[in-house]
Amino acid sequence: MDITGSSSIVTGGASGLGEATVRLLTARGARVVILDMQDDKGEALAKDVGGVFVHCDVTNTEEVIAGVEAAKELGPLRSLVNCAGVGSAQRTIGKDGSYESAFDLNQFNRVIQINLIGTFNCIRLAASAISQTEPLADNERGAIVNTASLAAFDGQIGQAAYSASKGGVVGMTLPVARDLAVVGIRLNTIAPGLIDTPIYGAGEGAEAFKTKLKKDVVFPDRLGRPDEYASLAVELITNSYMNGETIRIDGGARLQPR
Repeated sequence: MDITGSSSIVTGGASGLGEATVRLLTARGARVVILDMQDDKGEALAKDVGGVFVHCDVTNTEEVIAGVEAAKELGPLRSLVNCAGVGSAQRTIGKDGSYESAFDLNQFNRVIQINLIGTFNCIRLAASAISQTEPLADNERGAIVNTASLAAFDGQIGQAAYSASKGGVVGMTLPVARDLAVVGIRLNTIAPGLIDTPIYGAGEGAEAFKTKLKKDVVFPDRLGRPDEYASLAVELITNSYMNGETIRIDGGARLQPR
């Protein structure tokens, strides 16, 4: 699928995986709308790439619709990449065995709301708009890429909420792809491993932490780069025979319990 002259939406697009994807989509000829909560970074990136920034909480239907409408102004909406997400680390029960020290249910709900329900919210709204575009070859109208995680398969201690949310993204990949096939929209999911993004911070302590993290990576002996995720995301958009799949990009890593 040729994305030249089309519009694209990237959620969580102001930094990390999303930013790298925004830049590559732009380089490939798409006009990109960045949906994010980070106004300063989002506006600066949009100015840099000639795109549009829309402040957006992915669980807020009105804000997502505003992003979709902004994309339609730039050109026919052909693609969505869902990168928005949050993490969480807490064990299911506390050391003292009290009810109060058990996993904070509000926090569990927040992670599910953003990572899973927010992803689906963006899918359903963007896909509705994509379905109204003129079909291309083979009646194709567009493509969607979701972001899961290695934690969907190898969740570590304390990752119950995060793994559940990302496992849900993996679980809905095929049924949603089947739902959208009738209007010529493909959907795939990427499950990244340990990617070197600003989430790990900077400085000597951060570098030591990242060195420890890469112990589970088979090859190459490093963390992944955001541009490697972006390259796969754009391939999943443009390769018209990729559909209904979840692909790990992790250097062969299999995470240990801790």
